[in-house]
Amino acid sequence: MAKSETEEVAPRRRASLELLRAEAADELAVLVDERLREGEDPWDFMEDLPSVDELVVFTLRAENIAANGGVRPTAARHYRVLRQIAFDYPPLTPAVWRLLGEANTHRRWDAVVQVEAS
Repeated sequence: MAKSETEEVAPRRRASLELLRAEAADELAVLVDERLREGEDPWDFMEDLPSVDELVVFTLRAENIAANGGVRPTAARHYRVLRQIAFDYPPLTPAVWRLLGEANTHRRWDAVVQVEAS
């Protein structure tokens, strides 16, 4: 049976949102533990860490980039990918819009895509 064009373009859901959030919470706990073991003060770094939902969005975004051959997304593609994540997982919409909203934040891990000069 041949796949239709819409089936090929439609993103595949990796897992339930609950499972994605559980994995992200585990990852975040590891990050916190590592920084505490290095002697960092939680008051200095907790605000810089992504939320569980932001981590889920980044995981889904990374999977999309990997599925596209690892090609770094343009600003327009970055926007489309994050919007698609919000459509596929409506509870993640606030995290997606937070990540799209600010071009220059203080957090080092933000996935802001800069327009490259040519």
